[in-house]
Amino acid sequence: MEQQQQQSKQPALSPRRTAIVVGASSGIGRETALKLAAQGYRVFNVSRTPLKGERVRTITADAAQEGELTKAIRAAGEEAQAVDLLVYSAGCSMAAPMEHAKSGDYRYLFEVNYFGAVEALRACLPYLKKRGGRAILVSSLGGEMPIPFDSFYSSSKAALEMLARESDMELRAHGVRACALLPGGTATDFTYNRRVYKAEESGSYAPSVKKASAALANMEQGGMEPSLVAACVLKLAQKRNPPPVSSAGGKNGAVRYLTKLLPERVTDWMMRKKFNQR
Repeated sequence: MEQQQQQSKQPALSPRRTAIVVGASSGIGRETALKLAAQGYRVFNVSRTPLKGERVRTITADAAQEGELTKAIRAAGEEAQAVDLLVYSAGCSMAAPMEHAKSGDYRYLFEVNYFGAVEALRACLPYLKKRGGRAILVSSLGGEMPIPFDSFYSSSKAALEMLARESDMELRAHGVRACALLPGGTATDFTYNRRVYKAEESGSYAPSVKKASAALANMEQGGMEPSLVAACVLKLAQKRNPPPVSSAGGKNGAVRYLTKLLPERVTDWMMRKKFNQR
């Protein structure tokens, strides 16, 4: 009798689906949050900057500050009494020579791109387990192919992809699936927020950094629209048996398949040529 009374005091899980999107203030994250809201999800944006609009609730947090994402996600989970989907879309980039890159810059990048994802996933797990939920980590084709002078970004995205694969292995028994989505170049303000090292910071690499960063910017701005990448996120979230790693769009899928067939030195040569390097 006493056990039944204790169970009755526990709040019932909300029948409405709930999604938390980390980094939904702009770009892919913003489009994902809006599409989820249009699909009837209750959506929380966790970011430093609010996403304006009545359909998405923002809880402010900085992914680079340890503990802030955990606090924000717990607040969202307690408010909604459930989380069905986590989308980690926070990220930043820097164009810099590995030799001259400042430790503060690349450590910050990893805090946002990788360690923030670890913290968000761990904080969401108690809620995701209750609902058999999904976690989708927005990685990049740059995590599988080297981009000249974007080494720290590519490294962080490679780590994010492996985090998704490893997490999917561990969490299946608990009804939770984890996936990495790999977009290619996407036309967002991410391009203009990139930290590009100036000539005086790059030393003898300055001309190469300038050419590589310009080629990357052109590729991104001529790439997919963020709404199309967001549609891939929704499709992945709705799959009964999602792959641990998926490309965004057919073209990116073909590029990824081709690079896996080719020897690495051939892929590296192609990337050097694409980004105007010797």
